Amino acid sequence: MSDIDPKTTTELEAAAFRRLVAHLRERTDVQNIDLMNLAGFCRNCLSNWYQDAAAERGIEVSKDDARALIYGMPYKEWQQRYQTEASPEAKAKFAQSSAGGHK
Repeated sequence: MSDIDPKTTTELEAAAFRRLVAHLRERTDVQNIDLMNLAGFCRNCLSNWYQDAAAERGIEVSKDDARALIYGMPYKEWQQRYQTEASPEAKAKFAQSSAGGHK
């Protein structure tokens, strides 16, 4: 892999990111709390990371715009369409594992 130039590496990483986002858009059955409990990140984390990356380059991206990019629609609309109430078990696991680290 060391023979891949930096530009191509960035393009491959961007393609993988776009595929991840597309996959998460299709898997509306997977709730953010499930992602957090399993992997330690969720769609909101991805949108925060996108916003942070833009800010590092001097580009202002609002929280709402970053979330719309990840969700494929405004966040409030996604919540209304797809978000379900988390089970008590999922909430307990999240509370235990995150300890306030999720923003």
